[in-house]
Amino acid sequence: MLKALKTDSELWDAVRNDDESAFDALFKRYWARLYKIAFRQLGDEENSLEIVHDVFLSLWNRRGTLEIKAFPGFLLTAIRYQVYSRQKATKMSIAYRAEFTEAESESELNSGDVRIRELELQLELNQYLDQLPKRCHEIFCLSRIEHLSNQEIADKLGVSKKSVENQLSIALKFLRAAYKHIAYFLLVMYMLR
Repeated sequence: MLKALKTDSELWDAVRNDDESAFDALFKRYWARLYKIAFRQLGDEENSLEIVHDVFLSLWNRRGTLEIKAFPGFLLTAIRYQVYSRQKATKMSIAYRAEFTEAESESELNSGDVRIRELELQLELNQYLDQLPKRCHEIFCLSRIEHLSNQEIADKLGVSKKSVENQLSIALKFLRAAYKHIAYFLLVMYMLR
C-alpha cells in the first residue's frame, strides 16, 4: 500500500494513522536535507544529527495533533528553530560558565544577585512554558509546580495516566533542550543553598 502513497500529504495522513512505514518514507525523503541545513549552520555532525532526530521524534510524538499543510516548509521551520535554540543555548552556556568561574574564584556570591538570577530563570521558564501546547503546559504545571501525581492529574483532567506521562515527556524534552544552557547554573545555585 505504501507504494501508492507518493505525496507528502498522503504519507502524513498515513503517519497520523500510526503507519510507521509512511513515517520511515518521510524520514528517508527529508533527513539528508535537514541534516545539511543543520550542519551548515552548526558545523557539528553530532548536534546536527541530534537535531534531525529531535525534529522527527517530535513529529511522531505529535502526529495526532499536528496539522501540516506544507511538509517541507514545516520541516524547514522546525530545523531552523532547533538550530537557533542550540546556538542560543551554547552562547548562554559559555556566558554562564564564565560568570560562575569568576564568582567561584572570588568565593562569594551576593545573595541579591542570586535572587535576581533566580527570578530571571523563573521568567525564562515561564516564557518556555508558554511555548508548549495548552494541555501540555497545564499538565506540566500540575506535576512540577503543584506536585500532583500522574494519576491525580489524570483523574483531575479526565484523561488516561499514559496521556499524562506522554505530555510530561514532551514538556520535559522541550525544556531540556531549551534549558541546556542553564543546567550548570541551577546545579551551582542548589549547591550554594
